[in-house]
Amino acid sequence: MAIYSSVVTFFQNGGAFMYPIVLILALGAAIAVERWVFLTMTMAKNKAVWNSVTPYLKSGNLAGAMQVTQKSDAAIGQIMTYGLNRVRSARRREDIEQAMEESLMEILPRLEKRTHYLATFANMSTLAGLLGTIIGLIHAFTAVSNADPADKAELLSASISIGMNCTAFGLMVAIPLVLIHSLLQTKTTEIIDSLEMASVKFLNAITERAMGDAPPVPAARGGGDAPMGTPVPRRA
Repeated sequence: MAIYSSVVTFFQNGGAFMYPIVLILALGAAIAVERWVFLTMTMAKNKAVWNSVTPYLKSGNLAGAMQVTQKSDAAIGQIMTYGLNRVRSARRREDIEQAMEESLMEILPRLEKRTHYLATFANMSTLAGLLGTIIGLIHAFTAVSNADPADKAELLSASISIGMNCTAFGLMVAIPLVLIHSLLQTKTTEIIDSLEMASVKFLNAITERAMGDAPPVPAARGGGDAPMGTPVPRRA
């Protein structure tokens, strides 16, 4: 009960700018929870889809891999679906890679969505706290200037103590928001790295299958890009 009373007194003494900081805290917490849940579920779905597709890729069963990726709403499933669709018409590894990169560019905004707001909210919280303190000090000095000289020192110290509450609360909100923003960015980077690694492994599996199935034919003279499955002879 004493803690609750202290918190209420602290909040009331902070002034009107405590309310915008509370609003910033609520918005930041909502975004942080939503992003953390979304990214955690994304990582779990990507891992599950990749574990399901890997046996089909190792056995060269692209039709089975396609069935798995089309049924999934995971990010890695969308990327591999783009690649598998392109395998039918592609003659070069670069064609499949470009299709998968296009899909990855569509996914990145969903992974990074709203995370940057946390850094903005942290700055806003700090600035709102400072502004509230400055305005409180202005009012304090104005009130002290009209007070009895014997009471000026006591009134000024009390007013400054109250005015600092706003800055303290702003920093108490900003520090966790900065930390959560960093954690979410790290988690997002891990997901992007895993998607890129899975894309490379997928391309390698497709290329090995194409090279293993295609008959060895001599490369055409005059240079140019060799089609998938066409071995390029080594120079003596």
